[in-house]
Amino acid sequence: MERLLGQLAEPEAHLTQLLSQLIDEIRPADAHDASAACGRLSALCEILDNRPELRAALRNALSQLAQTHRHSELYTVTGILPNTGFLAEVLRRFGHQLLPEVLDRGLLRTVLRRMFHQPSDHHWVTGVGEDSWLQLLTAMRFDETPASETMPPAVAEILRSLRVLSYWIAACGMEPELLRLEPSLETYESPFVAQNVEMTAYINAAPENWGKPLSGDTDDRQLRVLFGQCETVMARVRKTAARDGTSIRLTYNLQRLCQLLRRSEQLLDILAGLQGDRSGVAAYPPIVKLSMQLICDECLRDNVRRHWRQNTELIALRVTDNASHRGDHYITDTPDEYWSMARSAMIGGSVIAFMACLKLVLIGTNLPPLTGAILFCLNYGLGFCLIHVMHGTVSTKQPAMTANAIAASIEEAGGRLRNVEAMSDLVARTCRSQIVAILGNVCVAIPLAAAIAFAITGISGKPFASPEESLYLLAAQSPVHGGALFYAAIAGVCLFISGLISGYFDNYAAYNRIAERILQLDWPKRLVGESRRRRFATYVGDNLGALAGNFLFGVLLGATTLFGLLLGLPIDIRHVAFSSAFVGIAYVGLDLFTHLGLFVAAVIGVALIGLVNLTVSFVLALNVALRSRRISDPQWRMLARSVVDHLLRQPTDFFLPPMAQKR
Repeated sequence: MERLLGQLAEPEAHLTQLLSQLIDEIRPADAHDASAACGRLSALCEILDNRPELRAALRNALSQLAQTHRHSELYTVTGILPNTGFLAEVLRRFGHQLLPEVLDRGLLRTVLRRMFHQPSDHHWVTGVGEDSWLQLLTAMRFDETPASETMPPAVAEILRSLRVLSYWIAACGMEPELLRLEPSLETYESPFVAQNVEMTAYINAAPENWGKPLSGDTDDRQLRVLFGQCETVMARVRKTAARDGTSIRLTYNLQRLCQLLRRSEQLLDILAGLQGDRSGVAAYPPIVKLSMQLICDECLRDNVRRHWRQNTELIALRVTDNASHRGDHYITDTPDEYWSMARSAMIGGSVIAFMACLKLVLIGTNLPPLTGAILFCLNYGLGFCLIHVMHGTVSTKQPAMTANAIAASIEEAGGRLRNVEAMSDLVARTCRSQIVAILGNVCVAIPLAAAIAFAITGISGKPFASPEESLYLLAAQSPVHGGALFYAAIAGVCLFISGLISGYFDNYAAYNRIAERILQLDWPKRLVGESRRRRFATYVGDNLGALAGNFLFGVLLGATTLFGLLLGLPIDIRHVAFSSAFVGIAYVGLDLFTHLGLFVAAVIGVALIGLVNLTVSFVLALNVALRSRRISDPQWRMLARSVVDHLLRQPTDFFLPPMAQKR
């Protein structure tokens, strides 16, 4: 380190290269080893404290780079989403990962990139903490340099950047989607526009007032008030979007506005520190905070995953919020609700028995793979939609809904498990609701599918399923044959995706006002009358997500086998209700006592298939729900312990409804 610092003082020194080598000396072998980086920073600080000439060399090198390079892009582009849109930014990041962009040597942003050139640098840069960087900045002793009577070039660069940021805030604040959700921006003076007027006055007055005591006309208090008003408007827009739906573009614009406002406040913090203390010491904390953020943003500038996560939180919240409202209907409290759920599940089991028999009929026709896959998709999709229209329940659809309902309940408690016992009771009610739904599906699907197979056999005189086909059906459900549990996990993923699809289309119906748009059509009124048109519009507005989710869930199930065939992969699905129906059909085609072992294995397999279906879809949906609501993992460990205690104390709560209360 001492050798590199000494070379910085040489007249022909390549400052960017030497500083990059200095960072290489600090960088730990493991990017997550913050303690090693912290120790090396402390060693550098000790050198600077003991060697004034090396301290001056480093200080002068940084000052020279700041004076000879343009700052604006570093402050207005780094860490700020561009106005090109979400998908364009995704493609840009992919493209830059494959073919890096050409760097402009005149930008301070380029200097920063070359110093912190490894994408993993953000781990140790943040890991050492602000105090270590503040210690390094203090050790450079910028207060030893005489204060300038005129505005330094670096401050002028900050002011130019603030002007650009202010114009962008005003433009983003007048986006049509924002105005649609917040009409007051057009009716009254918009704070997004007002801050630009105030910012212009502040920037114009800054050179003349540099070095003078701050007054009410020259400080930034009014700007900060306007920034606060902008954030209030954005909070209202988010609240409205959570109720009336959102879009990727609106989410993207809100995220960009937040970044622009935050960056403007950070630059104002630095200017306030420099104005308040001519030595610059007061500005050290905001400089360190902004510098760490800029370094991390530059390291992650082409990270697609981070970009996706930042811009889909509100949409994920909206999707899971719709699912949580639906999930409330899948959680029973009273005995009446419990038995109502059982009856609803029996309706679902009845339809599934016919769907399972129809699938075997379609398989027996020996259709081409694509034609067969299309018919399988229609069989599944239309059947699930029919179950929904008949107010039936498919048990495996519950986890994706109930997981979001649980997460929403935690969010209502402020993101904390204030009443752990109440939350464990919610889990118990969820478990017994799902168990009775599974039993309702299975207990009807098995005998009804067997009855249908027996009736067809009696009418046609031919077995509905031959002995060979029946043996195959039993073996396919057995946990020791054919990868049934793996296929059940695939079905669980499809269930999770269908839950997201339901939430997406519910959001789509609310955001695009589908019900109101249907009511604007004249031909349905002439065809079916005004009252039926209104009922139809209301039904579509309330159930578009459920219908789309059910139909596309069927498409996912029906197309999985074809997808595996195209890729040459042994991919299939196992759904507990259909598996149980296939066991009933096989019972008619085989002698139970001759193949008792295979029947027992198939029954055990059905139970395990149901468990895997539920677990996979529940875990995936719960993960999305927690991330969208930013609920921490430690709270769930506390809840898990409470659930186990509840199960040991009152196991019946997880299987049976409470006794009716006596009057």
